[in-house]
Amino acid sequence: MKELSILIIALVLFSACEPLVNTFERGQNLDTYQAKKVMEADPPETIRFMTWNIRFGAGRTNWFGDSCGDRVILPESEVKENLQKLANLINTVQPDILFLQEIDIESKRTAYIDQVEWLLNHTHLNYGVYASMWDAQYVPSDGLGRVNTGNAILSRWKIKDAQRIQLPLRSDQDALTQYFYLRRNMLKCHIEFPGIDDFYAVCVHLAAFSTDNTKQKQIEKILTELADLQDAKIFLGGDFNLLPPGSDSLDFCDEDACPDETFHRGKITDKSYHKEGSNYAPEIHYMEPLYQHYNPAVPLERYLAHQLSYFTHSTRWQEGFWDRKIDYLFSNLQWRAGSDSTYQEDAFNDRLSDHVPVSVEWKVEK
Repeated sequence: MKELSILIIALVLFSACEPLVNTFERGQNLDTYQAKKVMEADPPETIRFMTWNIRFGAGRTNWFGDSCGDRVILPESEVKENLQKLANLINTVQPDILFLQEIDIESKRTAYIDQVEWLLNHTHLNYGVYASMWDAQYVPSDGLGRVNTGNAILSRWKIKDAQRIQLPLRSDQDALTQYFYLRRNMLKCHIEFPGIDDFYAVCVHLAAFSTDNTKQKQIEKILTELADLQDAKIFLGGDFNLLPPGSDSLDFCDEDACPDETFHRGKITDKSYHKEGSNYAPEIHYMEPLYQHYNPAVPLERYLAHQLSYFTHSTRWQEGFWDRKIDYLFSNLQWRAGSDSTYQEDAFNDRLSDHVPVSVEWKVEK
């Protein structure tokens, strides 16, 4: 029966006029946006940057894909309620540039709401650009159906020359799984800030569940692309799915395990010994080049001295607080000292996402 299902899917894939999945081989596939009401403002002396994985506006619902839940399709009313909570915090923080990950623009699971457009029209931000990481006409798993989700950059100022740069795919999957799976990207754009010609914003979201060295290859690709910008002002934000070097806890298999799962049994070489995406020990050095070449919003020495204060993610939120840091802001310039914030309480108390937003300020240098 399994072989027959695979054969049927394969026949559909190769006989249909339009592929079921966008593999991003024919262009950049970017969507650009402008708020219904543009609120122009005088150039500020400092610019606040913020990054946030918003979990496609699902809040902390027990979704089937990442939290041992069984929910797949959310009603429009619930999605809009969650989006309004996101917008409330965004309007409170007032970022000038916002990096977003896991934002839907046309997905059955979130009532086909274009969340980039919705957030632009419910916040102070004016312009946006979106790059899909998963654009599938139909995903057969659990009735998920149509999915289009990815990265976005929202800005007070106009955005131009945006590029979707493909990141390396996972190599630990069979061909059929990889065909339907996510294609991570690096979204790079030029911000038209008055008086500055070389202002670049870059949003990334690395692989989450890889068991090979995919994330290392993705970091190398990001560094190569950033090196091409040479003397430009670079501001990078995103969900790296990696821990800072020197982190105390590296293995989260028990924290992430579902009630019917058991790990750390048998031989450590067994594929089932660790939960996919929960053991960061082999990857702990992957972030070192970024810390070496760019300035983090949270300096590494400060993070290592107070790790709990900077955690940005958890999977089993019902049983505890945030338990690891995987969300970052970097720049080749110096951030304004002490201007960073990690909004743990806001995101936890209001059940906004499985990630905490992080922000920091840069003093404008023209």
